[in-house]
Amino acid sequence: MLQKYPITSLIIACCVAVACYYVIHHFTQPTIKIGILHSLTGPMAEYEKTAFDATILSVEEINADGGIFGRKLEPIIIDGKSDVNVFTQGAEQLILRDKVAVIFGCWRTTDRKAVKILVEKYNSLLFYPVQHEGLEDSPNISYTSTIPNQQAIPATTWCIQNLGKKIFIIGSDELFSRANNEIIKDTIATFDGVVSGEEYIKTNNNDFDPIIQKIITTQPEVILNTINGPENLPFFKALRAAGISAEKIPTMSLCIDEPELQKYGAEYMVGDYSCWSHFQSIERIENKIFVARIKKRFGQEYVVSDAMEAAYFGVYLWKQAVVKAQSLELEKVIPALRNQAFNAPEGIIYIDDPSLHSWSVVSVGKIRSDKQFTILWNSNKAMRPLPYPFFRKQAEWDELLIKWYKQWGNQWPND
Repeated sequence: MLQKYPITSLIIACCVAVACYYVIHHFTQPTIKIGILHSLTGPMAEYEKTAFDATILSVEEINADGGIFGRKLEPIIIDGKSDVNVFTQGAEQLILRDKVAVIFGCWRTTDRKAVKILVEKYNSLLFYPVQHEGLEDSPNISYTSTIPNQQAIPATTWCIQNLGKKIFIIGSDELFSRANNEIIKDTIATFDGVVSGEEYIKTNNNDFDPIIQKIITTQPEVILNTINGPENLPFFKALRAAGISAEKIPTMSLCIDEPELQKYGAEYMVGDYSCWSHFQSIERIENKIFVARIKKRFGQEYVVSDAMEAAYFGVYLWKQAVVKAQSLELEKVIPALRNQAFNAPEGIIYIDDPSLHSWSVVSVGKIRSDKQFTILWNSNKAMRPLPYPFFRKQAEWDELLIKWYKQWGNQWPND
């Protein structure tokens, strides 16, 4: 029949071909591979699982909304196993074998610094969601949480203005605390304050008696605490056992958040303070929606932290940059990432040009008995990141980093 009508036959054949191409192209679009590199086993898993979960949630939301360019995101997940060597191998695998468009992950400084070498070597892109000591930037890393000028400096300034100028500093004997405490001391000096004492503890050290005695002897008006990890619990227990309450000598912590309060028990910390960009109790509609989504996906008992928020909006910032660039090519995505804005749960944040750190909103919270925070102060607007605080020249900060690195046996963890 169609042979009698060659033109009609041709038109029908073309239509069928176009329809087939559309169906095949639409429903078989290749996925966009992205890497997720976090510790899901080992001692760091209890921390990193929160950031991992938030990353997964954002990926699921983006896919439910149609993905990017009609293509679904395919997460390639590697367990860092709380081992820097596994992080190194995992990052190399994601970049070279899996050829992912981007990597989301890392927690500890030592893991980030190891992966930094690889993303710079192979010109890949890492989104890092954890508050850290600063004194670093990279053309291949977007740091979505806070650095000292967005946490340590505002926390110290608030303490001086509200609690007192005589300050005792305590931290873990590692890079995060050492670097933050140098910046804290510079801040105290700027306000003509006094450092009444400075002490560092080793991992798994529960003997705080000598330090508590120094606190009693020097009688500070406030304690600035950069202890990172489970040593926080014996420290606060020792304070209370010595009769040092939050009313007598309050403590401002830089590493106590909602998950930490769940683990350690808020009864030893009620009335003390923390400084973060994000608190679960922030009264913004965007935050309430975010918290509700987390609880719906992972359980009503789940509590939300600063790192979770930074991991969550990091994926959206990357998506926005890809859409703006209309490409997955890194040479186009990174320029498009600069100055990207997002209405995050904490407030409107931006990616800095040229550092790729986030402009972050900053809050001070007071610990409550329900293991949440009452917000006492908020910066209202995002604060610009300064990876190298202005107290010293970048060369001086770099020299300090090199000194610590050599002291610790040419490695970042101080073993």
